Amino acid sequence: MGFAVTPLLRLARAGFVMAREGVFGLANLPDLPTGPRLAIRFARLFERGSVKSKSADRRLSDALNRLGPSYVKLGQFLATRADVVGKEAAKELSALQDQLPAFDHQAARKVVEDQFGQPIEALYAEFGESVAAASIAQVHPAKVRDKDGTLRDVAVKVLRPNVQRRFQRDLQSFYMVARLVERFHPPSRRLRPVAIVDTLAQSVAMEMDFRLEAAALSEMGENTVEDPGFRVPEVDWIRTAKSVLTMEWIAGRKLSDVEGLSEDGHDLVKLGDLVIQSFLRHTLRDGFFHADMHQGNLFAETDGTLVAVDFGITGRLSPRERRFLAEILFGFITRNYRRVAEVHFEAGYVPAHQDVDMFAQAIRAIGEPIHGHDASEISMARLLTQLFEVTEIFEMRTQTQLIMLQKTMVVVEGVARTLNPHLDMWKTAEPVVGDWIKDNLGPVGKMRDAGSALGSMLRIANDLPIFADRIGRMSAEMESMVQKGLRFDIDTAKEIAREQSRLARSGRIALWILALSFAAIAIKYVL
Repeated sequence: MGFAVTPLLRLARAGFVMAREGVFGLANLPDLPTGPRLAIRFARLFERGSVKSKSADRRLSDALNRLGPSYVKLGQFLATRADVVGKEAAKELSALQDQLPAFDHQAARKVVEDQFGQPIEALYAEFGESVAAASIAQVHPAKVRDKDGTLRDVAVKVLRPNVQRRFQRDLQSFYMVARLVERFHPPSRRLRPVAIVDTLAQSVAMEMDFRLEAAALSEMGENTVEDPGFRVPEVDWIRTAKSVLTMEWIAGRKLSDVEGLSEDGHDLVKLGDLVIQSFLRHTLRDGFFHADMHQGNLFAETDGTLVAVDFGITGRLSPRERRFLAEILFGFITRNYRRVAEVHFEAGYVPAHQDVDMFAQAIRAIGEPIHGHDASEISMARLLTQLFEVTEIFEMRTQTQLIMLQKTMVVVEGVARTLNPHLDMWKTAEPVVGDWIKDNLGPVGKMRDAGSALGSMLRIANDLPIFADRIGRMSAEMESMVQKGLRFDIDTAKEIAREQSRLARSGRIALWILALSFAAIAIKYVL
């Protein structure tokens, strides 16, 4: 009963909050069908008078912040999906900052003490007030005393109380909307709305278990130990639990403070290149990358070393996906658009019945404007719009495993461009992509692949007796079913009947409650 009605009521509340904050006033009415246009006009009747003076991004920020952490995360996630929400909405959502008021200091102390079962003074020599608060957690400066008696600065990330329950509740509403869209708007099925919510749900669930973030920091630290100019904070595992993460305090300057970086004497062009190349190196070489590399999560130390923090969201690519990505990027760099098109077909991104030459022509129209121009001369919004139009023409389906990668590539380029407005993305990427192509798709890479294939064949050969035994048992069971028929336990039949009756009854009750609720609302407004 609650599963049918409650998400609907929560959506109604969300719609009311957005109407009050003037979000529906951002829609471009002349381009909408009659039904949605009338609905938006009705919703605008609830606007507060003060919203007319607000900018678009302020309206969205205020509405989503009022609705809570899960809506903030949803807004940030949709900012990466201009193909879903449109380029204007994506631009406005990209301005949404993951900044919420800090929760009570005593509540943070209680979370820490509950997680470790001891007073906070036994864990930290000092535990300061919050210095940064986001939708899921906040960060406190602290000090720990090492065995030799010296004090060491650490950052303590503490999960917001009750945030997990709230996310689970709001996800029910997101799933309801996604299923309704897929059911009643067939063109949107190509974008796979339910899969998008699945990805959001999975990433948030992992983000709220700080032991997983600690593991991600540890893995990235091992992967990048020899990388030039890049590192991550060390984890204090003794003081880390599901809702508390303690790590090295980073004293560098955030990349969002461009003026301060310049005053510190940093080479901003070199720093921008380092951001791009580090991300590509992690993605292609390791298949494991930081999927939230915005300016607030990147620091520059005094010697120019780039330090990444907040590994709550990470992404992974299989060796096969890495090869496709590298070949696509290298094809754009070398202007080999035919190969870019072929890779899309080999990967299954474009249906086989489409024409590869026509797709290569469409890819050329996207790639050619990039070459010979720096970023300040290129309209990225126009190129993205054209790319989304091409994907629709050629019936490309959203690849859920690449959503994080697509999002992070856009963010990383944006960070690099704030440091170097004349950034040439392709020229910057070429050394990393070119080296990976040479090492993995050249003669040495082919010999390595051959060795891996041989090893896989040997493992299969070793497992053949196990497979033969399983097939034999399966054959005997099927033979028994053919001779004796499929037996259906009477208790199972009765249980199925009871469950069907219960579901039907619950469905009728939910419909009656919904009908009575609407009737009550109608009577209230009529009288």
